[in-house]
Amino acid sequence: MREILVRNTDLSEATPILAVTEASLAEVLAGLGEGAGNWCAVNDFSGTPSSCLLIPSAEGRGATVLFGVEETGLPHPFALGAIVGSLPKGDYSLADGFPDPEQAALGFALSAYRFEQYVTPSRKIRRLGVGKDVDLDRIGIVLDGVKLARDLINTPANDLGPEELATAVTALFDKHGGAGRVVVGEDLLDENFPMVHAVGRASSRAPRIADFTWGEASNPKVTLVGKGVIFDTGGLNLKPGSSMSLMKKDMGGSANVLGLASMIMAAKLPVRLRVIVPCVENAVSGNAFRPGDILSSRKGLSVEIGNTDAEGRLILGDALALADEENPDLLVDIATLTGAARVALGPDLPPFYTHDEGLAEDIAVMAEAAADPLWRLPLWQPYMKYLDSKVADINHINTSGAGFAGSITAALFLSRFVENTESWIHFDIFGWTPVDKPGKPAGGEAQGIRCLFDLISERYSAAQ
Repeated sequence: MREILVRNTDLSEATPILAVTEASLAEVLAGLGEGAGNWCAVNDFSGTPSSCLLIPSAEGRGATVLFGVEETGLPHPFALGAIVGSLPKGDYSLADGFPDPEQAALGFALSAYRFEQYVTPSRKIRRLGVGKDVDLDRIGIVLDGVKLARDLINTPANDLGPEELATAVTALFDKHGGAGRVVVGEDLLDENFPMVHAVGRASSRAPRIADFTWGEASNPKVTLVGKGVIFDTGGLNLKPGSSMSLMKKDMGGSANVLGLASMIMAAKLPVRLRVIVPCVENAVSGNAFRPGDILSSRKGLSVEIGNTDAEGRLILGDALALADEENPDLLVDIATLTGAARVALGPDLPPFYTHDEGLAEDIAVMAEAAADPLWRLPLWQPYMKYLDSKVADINHINTSGAGFAGSITAALFLSRFVENTESWIHFDIFGWTPVDKPGKPAGGEAQGIRCLFDLISERYSAAQ
């Protein structure tokens, strides 16, 4: 997507995109000539917000694009992205004075994304020229991270297994000069990752955990943990077909973590970055873990299994315990964890959880500024009793609360594995856009990571 955006000065014959309001349309048309006014009248174009009209020149080529905005600016931060699919291939440019040019450019580029690994690539190339007021370097870093996340989520599980996901982690850190290791199969037991092993052992593709670092050891420690369930059948608590069809996206947390890591390393932020990704397939076979099993964990807690379809929090428990052992300055986990989060907030508004009030406030402010919507839900301690077990230290699902508060109780379960790190934040994302929206083509989606990139950039760049 980075190649979509170029400088205006690098385009010789770009079609300008002019912002108009209903009030300014007549003045703009007067500058374009009588034919433009007639064309608007024929097409019933009045400059309403988000409306668009391509005005051809006398020679029949696209001469000008009119795009309706509000008096205060863009009708939506990524509104310009809505026109990408309707424009002929070619070069376009934001005219001088276009409102919110950086958001407009980002919306255009995000909407231009296509996952074409398994189809004949489209040759319809649309580039957008921008002025010096747009930071192309930073936008390019963001676009690369979003593309990586989307590509990984969109890749089907037959081509993205636990090994391939771990390889993606390795390749990203190799690219930026990081280092790490991958623990595979039975070695997970030897190195005390029993829940990762239990969840992944039923698959013919061995489970593993990738643990990589980048940056100076003396810098503030930022650790990212991503749920890497490459496909979730539900295990012995088998999902119905309608619930299983999108389960290639159950590694969306790890994809988003890698997208964020890409941004951090490409921007050379002054942090010591650590990424931990448990990579498993929740499959069914004779050695699959069962409801009623009691698992040991890296933390030392015994965990009663209430439902094998709640496997993500198990592998995250071991990974978070590992991350928490070194008490990082900031610990972030991202996971496609619960359907309850979607019931509460829908697909476009992921909840987040943290005890850190200052961090929560910063996230809320930056999420709005980045048009990367997030909503805080509480780590409501009275609900911890819903995870009580009579035979183990904890049950991993809500067994006594009538099934309510599913996203909150999942977050509370994870909180039991984080005791040293003060600034921990958990994101329960969907990782998918069901229907095309400006800036968000249908398919795998990056959620929360543009906000987090801004947060980490501001927090730790300012500290140096």
